[in-house]
Amino acid sequence: MEAGGLEWLLVPMHQLVSWGAAGAMVFGGVVPYIPQYRDIRRTQNAEGFSTYVCLVLLVANILRILFWFGRRFESPLLWQSIIMIITMLLMLKLCTEVRVSNELNIKRRSFAAADSKDEEIKAPPKRSYLDFDLNYFWHWSKFTDYVQCVLTFTCVTGYITYLWLDSSLFVETLGFLAVFTEAMLGVPQLYRNYQNRSTEGMSVKMVLMWTSGDTFKTVYFILNQAPFQFSICGLLQVFVDIAILLQVYLYSYYPQKPVSHTAHPASTKAL
Repeated sequence: MEAGGLEWLLVPMHQLVSWGAAGAMVFGGVVPYIPQYRDIRRTQNAEGFSTYVCLVLLVANILRILFWFGRRFESPLLWQSIIMIITMLLMLKLCTEVRVSNELNIKRRSFAAADSKDEEIKAPPKRSYLDFDLNYFWHWSKFTDYVQCVLTFTCVTGYITYLWLDSSLFVETLGFLAVFTEAMLGVPQLYRNYQNRSTEGMSVKMVLMWTSGDTFKTVYFILNQAPFQFSICGLLQVFVDIAILLQVYLYSYYPQKPVSHTAHPASTKAL
């Protein structure tokens, strides 16, 4: 009777913990961007945040969703990708609006053909299908250009996935590319710190949030037997986060050289 009563209590508790873990998995990845979004909105300054972070996470999560069609992993991981894509688009929209409002007399750059109604363009006689300079890739003047680029990438990769969906090699490679792209998000910051011999201007709190989040995510992958690509790349993310934390310690207590650049409070995984 006592065992039965204990089981009656443990079952709903286990279910509650499972729901909590799934909810943390779905929404935990976007939590670090909430204070960053509010800070950019408040200060009207997006210099401390690289939109290439959005590019990497958009590519990684689009590929992960396509991977789901070939290998049905847990739905919380799928919803995590959907929520992250929405979050990155919102970050892009805000950063683009802030950057353009702060720029004066800057030539408009776009992904698709220029709109003759654009006030910055004086009735151009010619229109091209792609009106972008490679040097200005992912540095366009309108949020709609980013959306068009993301949709183009999604359609192309989606069509390729549809053609090769029966190939297990392609599906597994797709899954690896999805999680490996996300796992490499912190490497540019690691390299930048190494070049500058300093972590000045970098948010240590953000690093700690990423480390705890990536650790939780990796444990979740392992315990729920997610595809092996998730576990391997999750461990890689944790190692990169720990390496950045080690840089914070080393460069704080053993400074290498004076920093000549202007530091901004930036995302720890800025590119």
